[in-house]
Amino acid sequence: LGKADYKIALLKGRLPIGIRRKILSKVSDGTVQIVVGTHAVFQKSVEFQSLGLVVIDEQHRFGVIQRMDLQQKGKRPDTLVMTATPIPRSLALTLYGDLDFSVIDELPPGRKPVLTHVRTEADRSKVYQEVVSRLREGHQCYIVYPLVEESEKVEARAAKEMASILQKTVFAAFKVGLLHGRLTSEEKDSVMQRFRRHDLDVLVATTVIEVGVDVPNATLMVIEHANRFGLSQLHQLRGRVGRGSNQSSCFLMSSEGSSSEARQRLDIMQQTNDGFQISEKDLEIRGPGDFVGTKQSGLPQFHFANLVRDRVWLRRACRDAEQWLEEELQGGVESAHLKEMISDWEHRFGLFHVG
Repeated sequence: LGKADYKIALLKGRLPIGIRRKILSKVSDGTVQIVVGTHAVFQKSVEFQSLGLVVIDEQHRFGVIQRMDLQQKGKRPDTLVMTATPIPRSLALTLYGDLDFSVIDELPPGRKPVLTHVRTEADRSKVYQEVVSRLREGHQCYIVYPLVEESEKVEARAAKEMASILQKTVFAAFKVGLLHGRLTSEEKDSVMQRFRRHDLDVLVATTVIEVGVDVPNATLMVIEHANRFGLSQLHQLRGRVGRGSNQSSCFLMSSEGSSSEARQRLDIMQQTNDGFQISEKDLEIRGPGDFVGTKQSGLPQFHFANLVRDRVWLRRACRDAEQWLEEELQGGVESAHLKEMISDWEHRFGLFHVG
């Protein structure tokens, strides 16, 4: 929008009070037409003169109430939600008629699907051999851990500890960096710039790299304790590789004794790179959540229907409901049934339209 005559403002949590007040004032009086922001945009102090369009990127990272709060800052603004992996609730609303959707089902020119392999502890040495071989060819690698430091409750390798160990052992001939959520913004930026410049060969990281990281030369990813991650997170993490023309690979390291659900998640990751297929499997495993509430997964309180099994019947029910509504509307808004439904709608189903 560089050549357009629109004023754009960035709104985020850590802004000096004076600058924040100026931005909020300009947003409120319409001087600023476009606001790009983080979760800070949801706060009550943020008021728009006339909010007409809401675009929510990485939709799976926001709650239902947060998305509703943002939509309510305008008078029924058009809303576009974007994600590589729709949460089960939104996917179900899409499948059954309450959200229109578009799907980008092809890779950008020159890119190849990421090859995904599930491996166990017995395969670790072979995985490391593959990584070292690719590093010697000039490629780079992410190694992702679910925790920043050791926890008594969750037995997982800590990123901080493992970065040090890997530097001294497996990757002694290479440069290893560390990135996690407890670093300052400046420290994170510094680490990522070093990785982009190829000053680092291996980046040991937590899930802070889940979005917004683009290093085409990074063609390998090893996700430790992959059975602990959800499908959306696994797919988002895998999306950090395969961003160039070289073939990329992702190794999902699975712990012994994984649950059947965890094995299903890893199997679908191995089978496809299609985020929509992955989301459908997530819907099947976790359920769609609560259409009239805030739960974004789990089984809905239907007496008989199953959203995945009874897809055809539910679509028929949707069409019947639309036909009933059209017939009632022909009688005008004075229809007793319609008046009863409208009076009860916001109370019982106010969250239904929130994608």
